Amino acid sequence: MLDSTKVTDEERQDAVAEILNSGSFNTARELIQALQPAEVADLLESLPTAKRKLLWTHIALEHEGEILLEVGDEVRNTLIEEMDTAELVAISENLDIDDLADYVQALPDQVTNDVLHSMDKQYRERLESVLSYPEDSAGGLMDLDLVTARADVSLDVVLRYLRLKGSMPRNTDRIIITDRYGIYQGVLPIRQLLTNDPETRVADVMRTDVDVINVSEIATDVARLFEDHDLISAPVVDNDNRLLGRITIDDVVDVIREDAEQVVMSMAGLSQEDDFFSPVVRSMRRRTVWLGINLATAFLASWVAGQFANTLDQIVTLAILMTIVPSMGGIAGSQTLTLVIRGQALGQIGAGNTRWMLVKEAIVGLLNGLVWSAIVALIAYLWFGDSRVGLVIGLALVINMSVAGIAGVMIPVLLKRLDIDPALAGGVVLTTVTDVVGLMAFLGLATALLM
Repeated sequence: MLDSTKVTDEERQDAVAEILNSGSFNTARELIQALQPAEVADLLESLPTAKRKLLWTHIALEHEGEILLEVGDEVRNTLIEEMDTAELVAISENLDIDDLADYVQALPDQVTNDVLHSMDKQYRERLESVLSYPEDSAGGLMDLDLVTARADVSLDVVLRYLRLKGSMPRNTDRIIITDRYGIYQGVLPIRQLLTNDPETRVADVMRTDVDVINVSEIATDVARLFEDHDLISAPVVDNDNRLLGRITIDDVVDVIREDAEQVVMSMAGLSQEDDFFSPVVRSMRRRTVWLGINLATAFLASWVAGQFANTLDQIVTLAILMTIVPSMGGIAGSQTLTLVIRGQALGQIGAGNTRWMLVKEAIVGLLNGLVWSAIVALIAYLWFGDSRVGLVIGLALVINMSVAGIAGVMIPVLLKRLDIDPALAGGVVLTTVTDVVGLMAFLGLATALLM
């Protein structure tokens, strides 16, 4: 059997595929048991639908819930379709409240009702309190499983309480301190609990300067707080400072990963939840929309070129060089666009520094334009023996790359103000701008200087 710590994902995928093909299902079961839920999820997403369903049948029921939470939405839905209601209800019994909230939202309505009715009243009320908050908020991320104590007791009392409890929730690096009414007062780090005199009062060693998270805070801001302060967990409170739950680093890592995947996939007009092995027709439908939009912008660029048909008919050299200017502008603009979208995602770009970014990128575009225009003009002159052609393409490059730098900043800023995802629409708009401006600059200058 493979040592899971010494093989690559590709080797593991090949091994599983070979095992499934050979029919050695006991071996497949042993391999799965040696992997973490996230690793099994990666395996499932790397397999075609038929083999994925076959592998799923060999996963133990107590692990299915955690694995379902790790796979993308589309893969999860295909697996859930193959499971009966009794199995889906049984899976819910092995999940923590915060994970259960995510799981329930992925189920069909009828199954969700069955899951809720299978719980005792107190547990159901706790789950419903989490489900009442938006999924992308602190309330949607928070876990209700936490340890609290009072400030007026000794550390020895807290230690005895923990021993009596027998276990602590995962990622517990601090005990949360509240008063008798549940109002948040501070935190007691575990290291303070273990290294101070047991007779010391909690109030004397607890911290009151720790950041708390409002239940309505959006998930990306929560992730940024964890990143900036190197947090493992943080308490969640309502507007009255009443403790509601806590958020832990494992949930924050999921937020960061999903945001990163969303940016990358959105730039191609896709969703981060798209299944690589989804049916052909479904994949085609999703991609055809953005292909259609791109075609429309391509026709716009062609229309611009068509306005200079007489120039192109008389100077064939221009047709050979025509694609260089929009191509260089597109690359320059994409570099700026990527930086700005990343800055927006990290909260680094706002009204206070947009103008500075605009000026900087315009200058960068101008300088790059001057450098590359000199190189391209020289090549054009040596190729065609006409200095005027070199002058035309050089000037057009300077214009288009300067505009590309400005557009790379302005497009995501304007799209964000219009509440449109810059990662989703920015590339299409930028391509249109650089193609149209590039062709107009090149062919317009050619008409003025060469005709």
